[in-house]
Amino acid sequence: MSRTSPHTHLPHTEVSRRGLLKTAGGLTAALALGAGATATTADAAPAAFTHPGMLHNWGDINRAKVRVAAGDDPWLAGWNRLTANPHSASTWTPNPQATVIRGGTGENYGILYNDIAAAYQNALRWKVGGTEANAECAAKILNAWSSTLTTVTGNADRFLAAGIYGWEFANAAELMRDYDGFDLAAFQDMMVRVFYPLNNSFLTNHNDACITNYWANWDLCTMASIMAIGILTDDAAKYDQAVTYFKSGAGNGSIAHAVPYLYTDADGYALGQWQESGRDQGHTIMGMGQMGALCEMAWNQGDDLYSYDDRRFMKAAQYVAKYNTGQDVPYTTYTWGSGQNCAQQSQTAIGSGSRGQIRPVWAMLHFHYNRRLYLDDTYIAAMYHDLVAPEGGGGDYGSTSGGYDQLGFGTLMYAK
Repeated sequence: MSRTSPHTHLPHTEVSRRGLLKTAGGLTAALALGAGATATTADAAPAAFTHPGMLHNWGDINRAKVRVAAGDDPWLAGWNRLTANPHSASTWTPNPQATVIRGGTGENYGILYNDIAAAYQNALRWKVGGTEANAECAAKILNAWSSTLTTVTGNADRFLAAGIYGWEFANAAELMRDYDGFDLAAFQDMMVRVFYPLNNSFLTNHNDACITNYWANWDLCTMASIMAIGILTDDAAKYDQAVTYFKSGAGNGSIAHAVPYLYTDADGYALGQWQESGRDQGHTIMGMGQMGALCEMAWNQGDDLYSYDDRRFMKAAQYVAKYNTGQDVPYTTYTWGSGQNCAQQSQTAIGSGSRGQIRPVWAMLHFHYNRRLYLDDTYIAAMYHDLVAPEGGGGDYGSTSGGYDQLGFGTLMYAK
């Protein structure tokens, strides 16, 4: 068993998709890579953003459309989960709020995450099934919120709300950006005015706490929101802010801090201990979804964060999947500074709470590493095929916020 010291980067072997597009030659390379990204330098935002270009590109959408129409599984099984979900009904009525509160007195943020799920799921039904009623419903939800919402607030959890619901909301809007009934400009303004200031404040100041106080998911959802807002508004500076933080940020969401220890197991598979592994498995699996969303959005803009730092994220996903399918994994005591004075805390054993929890985050990872890159992802594959598939979405995994920390429906949109 081998391991590195915490926060030590492995040799940099990132593959630049834009570089491949540039050298491999135009459309053929673009099709082979799964998206028509613009060729620019590897460490800067694309010269022109690809749309749709967040969790789904045109290739994903067209593949789902063709496969569902043909009645092919597993796409049809994924589609059936989508259409059976009550949030996917074109009769969904939005309930926009001027103020959304997460944490403290007057919490009402469940209204927001339910409406986001409905907007996203109706948008998917329109894109894949072509039903105008679903497009009208999705646009109605998005327009209602952009004309009403002015504030996201609460205790420190307001930063989680601005992060998670920021990137999710932007993804619903990205799918609807070419629909005449959707007011894209108003929605873009809301995202920049309401969500981004909180995102930027947290990533810059971490609520005035010790830099290691907040778990990886807090940074990750914030980074994903900033990236999504950057793509939605064609703002290269915001996009670059998220990519740069992923690679070298000071907080726990950057890749070396999120995956502080590396190992090789007895079967020769590379594993990476996730920063929240000593906490519990629900939050650890949540991290797979938050970092996965960030990497997928970057992929669709031509940046391969999935492979950054010698595929460090894949090693973490293998580790998390192996443990959550009932197998043992190594664990190194994790120590960090907490609060405002960086008081030392330690976790000496992996957290078994919520072990084996089902969240719809694994299709994205399995179909990327195994079907796009043809890598042996044995533990991720087992987690997906044996426990999760076919993936549902918001409302299928409980009514509390944890069931809405990811948009889901990865079987429908990522199976290859």
